[in-house]
Amino acid sequence: MDERMRMKKIELEIVALSHSITQTHSYAVVLGEINGVRRLPIVIGGFEAQAIAVALERMQPSRPLTHDLMKNFMLAFNVELQEIVISDLQEGIFYSKLVCYTETDTIEIDSRTSDALALAVRFGCPIYTYENILDSAGIMMEDTAPKKRKGKAEPEPVAAGGGEDYSSMSLEQLQTLLNEVVEQEDYIKAIAIRNEIESRK
Repeated sequence: MDERMRMKKIELEIVALSHSITQTHSYAVVLGEINGVRRLPIVIGGFEAQAIAVALERMQPSRPLTHDLMKNFMLAFNVELQEIVISDLQEGIFYSKLVCYTETDTIEIDSRTSDALALAVRFGCPIYTYENILDSAGIMMEDTAPKKRKGKAEPEPVAAGGGEDYSSMSLEQLQTLLNEVVEQEDYIKAIAIRNEIESRK
């Protein structure tokens, strides 16, 4: 493959967020190739998973999370996040860049991929990677038809929760538990409980 093809930018979108099968206390965010069948799973920490889930599910925390603060700070100084690029993969670790612009300049800032994704969801900006990264770390989804760009439609539901079985609980118990986990700011569990409540309506 020639260098131009290896460095070709591919647009991705978040298709799932779930507990990591390989690592305890970790989560996996799964990025899907737009108009393609490849998926790029990235292991992230619990805090970053919460930050991504809150923005994807449009939940309103009682106080701003760190990534909300960062977005507010950037907007206060007229800095827009144009796109994020997952730019490198070394020894299983993904490296990313925030491509920001102001009225007079475009700046690239190094970032952890999990933080970059949490900001991308908040700004609604595109997520890119390069062909060579998708080749080396991507997974082919054989039975899936290529994913068509949905325009600015809602993101797919987040697959959340830690494998807890909420099916045996009553609606009243679920509502009480939902209030408790929101109070504790455990938004991953809150989404899973809310999904169980919705499925019974």
